[in-house]
Amino acid sequence: MKDTENHTLSFDDYDEMINPRPEECDFDRIVEAALSRRGFLGGVLTFGSFAAVGGGFSPAEAASNRFAFEAIGTSVADDVVVPPGFKAEVLVRWGDPLWSDAQEFDHATRGTAASQERAFGDNTDGMDVFFHNGKTLLVVNNEYTNRDILWGNNPDAKPASDDDIAKGMMAHGVSVVEIANTDGKWHIVKDSPYNRRITPNTEMELTGPAAGHDLMKTAADPAGKKALGTWNNCGNGATPWGTYLACEENFNGYFSSSEDVQDDNPKSITPEMKRYGVSTKDWGYGWAKIDERFDVAKHANEPNRAGYVVEIDPSDPNSNPKKRTALGRFKHENAETVINNDGRVVIYMGDDERGEFLYRYVSNGVYAAGVDTDELMENGTLSVAKFNENGTGAWIPLTPETTGLGSQAEIQIHTRQAASAVGATTMDRPEWVAANPKEAEIYCCLTNNKNRGVKTNAGGDETPAMGPNPREKNNYGQIVRWRPDAGDHTTPGFTWDLYVLAGNPTVHSDAYAGSSNVNADNMFNSPDGLAFDANGLLWIQTDGSYKNEGDFAGQGNNQMLAGDPVTGEIRRFLVGPKECEVTGLCWSPDRRTMFVGIQHPGERGDSHWPEGGDAVPRSAIITVTRDDGGLLG
Repeated sequence: MKDTENHTLSFDDYDEMINPRPEECDFDRIVEAALSRRGFLGGVLTFGSFAAVGGGFSPAEAASNRFAFEAIGTSVADDVVVPPGFKAEVLVRWGDPLWSDAQEFDHATRGTAASQERAFGDNTDGMDVFFHNGKTLLVVNNEYTNRDILWGNNPDAKPASDDDIAKGMMAHGVSVVEIANTDGKWHIVKDSPYNRRITPNTEMELTGPAAGHDLMKTAADPAGKKALGTWNNCGNGATPWGTYLACEENFNGYFSSSEDVQDDNPKSITPEMKRYGVSTKDWGYGWAKIDERFDVAKHANEPNRAGYVVEIDPSDPNSNPKKRTALGRFKHENAETVINNDGRVVIYMGDDERGEFLYRYVSNGVYAAGVDTDELMENGTLSVAKFNENGTGAWIPLTPETTGLGSQAEIQIHTRQAASAVGATTMDRPEWVAANPKEAEIYCCLTNNKNRGVKTNAGGDETPAMGPNPREKNNYGQIVRWRPDAGDHTTPGFTWDLYVLAGNPTVHSDAYAGSSNVNADNMFNSPDGLAFDANGLLWIQTDGSYKNEGDFAGQGNNQMLAGDPVTGEIRRFLVGPKECEVTGLCWSPDRRTMFVGIQHPGERGDSHWPEGGDAVPRSAIITVTRDDGGLLG
């Protein structure tokens, strides 16, 4: 495939192009059984929450009190649509300067590396709000850049100089910015001492079992305890002690090799690299051209230093972020933190690739005011989920004894291989995980998997259509939830069901129509972002097909919906502009403002949001408020 064609591929599709999986044909019997609506839907699909049995809201209370908005229809407009009585406004966009001496965004040039380093990053994703010393701090992942937009002023939308490549690099990472509300309108506070750009060049500490291991050592870092930068941060998490967790996802696509390849088996790409999608070619960003650490032929261990959860202290702009290797290395989506009843820290995480796994980390120590929080994220047990078809499951610890790997450090570096070794359940791209604040239950978006029942995952593990992943060639996705045994998040066992099976009931009449809480008025595909508000409503954000035809007819642009965990009811609240993903969600401290991320509008050339006209489309954070100033979540 020509490099110019790679720009339109998704991360997953590009990975499969460079690392194709063999097609499998022996799942038909399992698929047929899984798609029996009589047998399947009567078993693991239960819309009423566990809370309906154990307490919380009654169904009657939920129906009358839970939704404080009028459901809206789908939209194909190049704008953000919200219900009557609400308004959406842009807070900050890609390229907006964070300091008064920085340049404003230039639509003609898309800026320079120097201007981008002092401006809000591109393609917002996970985010959270922190309140410190009377200041409101917004921390946002800047996952990646759309090359066709970033370099759209150049011939063939390719970098014309090293500065173009560096500009793309500086658009990645994390943006920390102070925000304030003046006369009812939110704005960024330029020149705030808390404003900060964390980029692929920011120095970071490596902590936990993998720090200092031989596989982490490089010429620039012979001790294996310091790394430069973070990039392709997708979802996020927040800790009770006020730090932000940025999650490195598709880190692999930035590495390449200068090896002169004479055959189809380059020596510079080891089986371990291939398992994570590292190839001789990157996705077109060209970082190795300006920084040789991204050349695996010269620095074979550099990919081992990416793919972690990164802890950032927004209250201390001089602090170094910390890569927490104890939480494993994979394509992290988000990191949902729960404090267990006994005080131990539990973090749930998904590996967002077709056929990968769900993980849980449990700290050895307990959290309390004044304790060493570093220890809580350095010493603990990482486990992977095994789902049984009867609605039960178990967390399998990843140790040298269970996996056969030589050391705990190797497990934290080669986590996917460790999970495969213990027979974990392959999942339909585990995206965001969210914990119900009202009950001991956890939800996870399984966004889609066109390879379910067709191909293995990257490690050769089979992907039969069964359990929480019941549909072959799953283009719609579902949300699985589980409840830990006895309400204890550290126990090995859990029970599970499916909260919703997304689909299109206007096109299909079988399992691809979706579950019974999906109808023509609320249908959607590819649930991705997921968060609970303080009242226990579940907010669902989508990153799926916006074709609005065929299997996706009538579904319009990507959207955000709210779901009742007790009754299963789902209502559409917001629809984004053309060709965007709706991702990232948090609330102001007073709960009167909802912050929502709009990522990659116009990724295929059909949007000029948010400025309209012939403006360059720009990812942005929007605020959503009620006209009456009331609470939102």
